[in-house]
Amino acid sequence: MSRTHDEINNYQDWRLIPWNLKPHIIQITPRAIIAGLFIGTIILISNFQFGLQTGWVSMMSLPSALLSFAIFKNLQPFLNLEFTDVENVFIQSIAVATGTGPLAYGFVGVIPAIEIFLQKDETGLNSTIKFSLIDLIIWSTGLAFFGIFFAIPLRNQVVVREKLPFPSGSATATLISVLNNSKIYNHHDENKIKIDDNDNGSQLLIGQSNDESNESTNLIESQDLKNFKLSKSYNDNIKSLIKTFTISSIYTILSYFFPILRNIPLFGSNLSENYLWNLQPSPAYIGQGIIMGLPTVSYMLFGCLLGWGILAPLAKFMEWAPGPIDDWKTGGQGWILWISLSVMVSDSIVSFIVVTIQSILKLYYYQKNNYQIVDDNDDTKISNNDDLNQIPQDQLIGMKIVIIGLISSSILCIITMIYLFGIEIIPIYSLIVAIIIALFLSILGVRALGETDLNPVSGIGKLSQLLFAFIIPKNHPGSVLVNLVAGAIAEAGAQQAGDLMQDLKTGHLLGASPKAQFIAQIIGTIWSIFLSSIMYKIYNLVYEIPNKIFRIPTAIIWIDCSRLVTGIGLPPMAFEFSIIFGIIFAIISILKNIYKNDEKFGKYLIWLPSGVAVGVGIYNTPSFTIARFLGGIIAYIWIKKIGIEGKTSMIVFSSGLVLGEGLFSIVNMILTSLNIPHF
Repeated sequence: MSRTHDEINNYQDWRLIPWNLKPHIIQITPRAIIAGLFIGTIILISNFQFGLQTGWVSMMSLPSALLSFAIFKNLQPFLNLEFTDVENVFIQSIAVATGTGPLAYGFVGVIPAIEIFLQKDETGLNSTIKFSLIDLIIWSTGLAFFGIFFAIPLRNQVVVREKLPFPSGSATATLISVLNNSKIYNHHDENKIKIDDNDNGSQLLIGQSNDESNESTNLIESQDLKNFKLSKSYNDNIKSLIKTFTISSIYTILSYFFPILRNIPLFGSNLSENYLWNLQPSPAYIGQGIIMGLPTVSYMLFGCLLGWGILAPLAKFMEWAPGPIDDWKTGGQGWILWISLSVMVSDSIVSFIVVTIQSILKLYYYQKNNYQIVDDNDDTKISNNDDLNQIPQDQLIGMKIVIIGLISSSILCIITMIYLFGIEIIPIYSLIVAIIIALFLSILGVRALGETDLNPVSGIGKLSQLLFAFIIPKNHPGSVLVNLVAGAIAEAGAQQAGDLMQDLKTGHLLGASPKAQFIAQIIGTIWSIFLSSIMYKIYNLVYEIPNKIFRIPTAIIWIDCSRLVTGIGLPPMAFEFSIIFGIIFAIISILKNIYKNDEKFGKYLIWLPSGVAVGVGIYNTPSFTIARFLGGIIAYIWIKKIGIEGKTSMIVFSSGLVLGEGLFSIVNMILTSLNIPHF
C-alpha cells in the first residue's frame, strides 16, 4: 500500500494518475460522507413527496454529481485535500443509495398497501396491521442489504467483461469527468465513451427515473457535456438550478395557502367535479415531464384520455362503477385501475421476457466467441480478458465477504419478516423461495438495466407476486399478505442491485474503487433505513393518507394485484376489458422490443405507445398527467430552438423544479401540523 501511495504522490496532478492506480486515491472522507448524506436526504424527501402522490421516484444521478461538485468547487480554496472525480463518484453513490429508499423499502407501495388497504381476513391475523417506527426500521433492515450482495459478483461479468453500456451510469461518469476535467477510461471497445476534440457525441440517458415502472428520461449527448468545461456554462447552469429551485419552492408554499393552485378547473366545473379534469401547474410535475421527454408523456396523455376520458365515464354510464368517480372501490377510478394494472403487467412481463431471452442469447454468443477456457500447466485461465484484473485486488470486494454478506443478509430478511408477521402466517420456506426468486430476478433486472437503462422493478415485483400465487395455496391464511411480502422482497433486491451496478459502471469508467463504492452503498443504505422510516411516519402523522394530494396509487396497484392473483373477484366487466387491453399491449410490447433496432421498422415504433407509460396515465388523475405533458412540450421546443447544446441546461433546469418542490414539502408539512389556515 505504501509503495502504491508513493507512486501516486509522484504525480503533481491527480488527473495524470493512471487508471489502474486511481482506486488508491483517497475517496472515503468525512466530508464526502457528510455531503453524500446531505444530498441524498434532499433526494429522499423529494422522492417521498412524489412517490406518495404518483409513484414517481428518481435516482437523480446527474443532480447528485452536479451538486456535490458545486459544493466542493466553492470550498476548494479552504480544503487541504483536493477534490477529485473519484471522490465525486463516492458522494454520488451515497446520495443515490439514500435517495431511492422510499421505493426500495416499499414506502410508496407495499407498506401503505398493507397498512391501509389490507383487510382483516386477508392478513391471517383477523386484525389490521399497523407498523410502529421500530417495526418500519426492522422491515427496512430486512430488505436493505441482500440486493447489494447480489450485485457484487455480477460486476466482472456485466461491467468489465461484457461492458454493458448502463447509459445513465455512463452519462453520469461523463458529466463527472467533464466537471473535474479528467479522463474516462478507454476500453478500446464498441461501448467506450471518449471525449476529445473530434468527438461528435454518443447519445446517453441521464437521470433514470422510476414510476414503479422505471420510465427512462431524456437523451443527452456527450458533446453537450463537453461544453460544461466552460466556466460560463457551468456558472449559468448553477444559476439556473438556483432560480428554478426558488420558483418551485415559492409555488409549494403558495399552494398551501391557496389550494386552488393544485386543482385549477381549466376545462370547466362539470368536468372538474364529476371527472376530475383539472390542471395542477406544479413546477415539479412540469420538471418531471421535461426529464421524461415528449414521447413518454405523450403515451401518458394517451392513457389519461383513454382512462379518464373514455373508460371511466363509460363504466359510470353503464353502472359498472356507479359510485363517485374518485372512489377506489365503487367509482370509475377503481374500475379503470384494473385496466391500468393489466396494461402495465402485460407490458412489463413481455418486455422482461424478451430482454431476458435476448440477454441470454447475447451472453451465450459472447462467451462462445470471446472467452475460451484454456488449460495452461493445469491452471485454468480465461483468455482474451485483459481488463479483468486491472483493478488492484485490495480495492475489490472478495468472494468471502460476498458469501458471508449474502447468507447473513438473507437470514436477516427471514428473521425480520417472521418477527413482524409470525411464522404461522409467513412460513420460512416461502421466505427462502422469495429470496431465491429475488436473486434470479435481480440478475435479470441488472442485465436489463445495463442494456436498456430500464430496471423493471415494477414488473419484477408483479412477476414475483404471480409466481407466489402458485407457491402459496389460496386457502392459506394471509395468502394476500404473503404475496405482498414476496413482491416487496423481489422489488427491493432488484432496486438495490441495479443502483449499485449502475454506480459501479460510473466508477469503473473513472477509476474509482469498487470497495469504496460498496462502502458508500452501505452508508447510504443504513442512513436511508432510518430516514425513510421516520419520513413515512411523519407523513402519516401530519396527513390523513390517502387524500386528494397523496393518493398512493401504487399501493392500490400492489393490493389489487395480490387480490387478483390470489383469486379475489373484479368489478363488473373489468376482467373482460383487462384481458382485451392486456393482449393489445402485450402485442405492442413484443413489436417494440423485437424491432427496436430494425433499420426499416424501428423508426415507426415511436408511434406505438409504451404500456407502462399508458398505465401510469390511466391510474394517475388528469391533473398530474397534463402538467407532465406540458413539461414534455417544453423539452421538445427547448431542444428544437437551442439544439444539442441545450440538453444539459434543460436537465439541470428541470432538476431544480423537482428538488425545490420536493424539499419545501417539509415546510407545507410543518404548516399543516400547526393547523395554519388556508385562504
